[in-house]
Amino acid sequence: MSLDPDTLAQLLETLRRFVDDRLIPREAEVAESDEMPADVIAEMREMGLFGLSIAPEYGGLGLTTEEEMLAMLILARAAPAFRSIFATNVGIGSQGIAIDGTEAQKARYLPRLASGEIIGSFALTEPDVGSDAGSLRTTARRDGDGYVLNGTKRYITNAPHAGLFTVMARTDPDQPGARGVSAFLVEAGTPGLSLGAPERKMGQQGAHVCDVIFRDLRVPAEALIGGIEGQGFKTAMKVLDKGRLNIASACTGLAERMIDDMLAYGLERQQFGQPIAGFQLVQAMFADSQAEAMAARALVLEAARARDRGEDVAMAASCAKMFASEMVGRVADRNVQVHGGAGYIRDYRAEQLFRDARLFRIYEGTTQIQQTIIARQMIAGASAGKRK
Repeated sequence: MSLDPDTLAQLLETLRRFVDDRLIPREAEVAESDEMPADVIAEMREMGLFGLSIAPEYGGLGLTTEEEMLAMLILARAAPAFRSIFATNVGIGSQGIAIDGTEAQKARYLPRLASGEIIGSFALTEPDVGSDAGSLRTTARRDGDGYVLNGTKRYITNAPHAGLFTVMARTDPDQPGARGVSAFLVEAGTPGLSLGAPERKMGQQGAHVCDVIFRDLRVPAEALIGGIEGQGFKTAMKVLDKGRLNIASACTGLAERMIDDMLAYGLERQQFGQPIAGFQLVQAMFADSQAEAMAARALVLEAARARDRGEDVAMAASCAKMFASEMVGRVADRNVQVHGGAGYIRDYRAEQLFRDARLFRIYEGTTQIQQTIIARQMIAGASAGKRK
């Protein structure tokens, strides 16, 4: 249910102050320590950030897709690690349950995810399975009144902190591709679950990923999302459609922040007796960045509105994710260029944000996967006579 305009405006203004006053000033601390401060996480819980998308009956704010994207556009102005700590609860860590879970699963887990009591994690990628998600090898063998899971998941966001894992595993070894895949809910601490060491990454310090390993891990039949085998890949794709919109909004918010940074520096930095913002070649970088960020914002919000209308947004989400993630990389590069030598120095945020932005073109579907999704849908539409 949509918020009334005044309530939405108040929420967005509160988020804007939180980002400007509490998050951006602590970016260097998080980048250097590779840790998210406990007091910041506590504030996020108090503000309800972990439950932005979860329905009010389960303790969340129940934002529409458009409202959620407007919130993320603001929250993403801070370094991406801040968003990452709660974003899995808002997106891929909760939406499989919210979309396809049983009533018992929703009642058990959604309130705890909404409050931030537990952090959700989405375990799909494997050591030899990334873009080709339908070929995953983790198995879930039916055994009596439950399932036994074996396999390894890789690069799993928030896994070191997770209390609940949404795990994609193959329940039918005789079904090729996606048809034999099911989704399970696995609680941290379950015997047979172990974690690898957190990975050392190029950027996004403070957001942690690691391997998740299952060795003869037993879960009850009630852990199967929706209680239906063979639906896991469909659940994953529904979750990723919204997740890609979320990533696109994060890219756009970060780009808008970097545009503000490069403008401020361009007005302050003097060369040849005037601010460098006065030079046309610098202005071209400003203008290209602004136009691209505005285009990305429009893509995100139009796709969000379409999702709220109940439309299939698989192609629109892929278009938004592809364009926005490529766009933010270009803006990050121009930000460094405008800063010149200072852009290569860690005392300025341009260097850190340049590294942070690079990951957006990879996770939740690489640019190349988005291109494939878009082209296939275009071809299918044209073949069916639906191409406008």
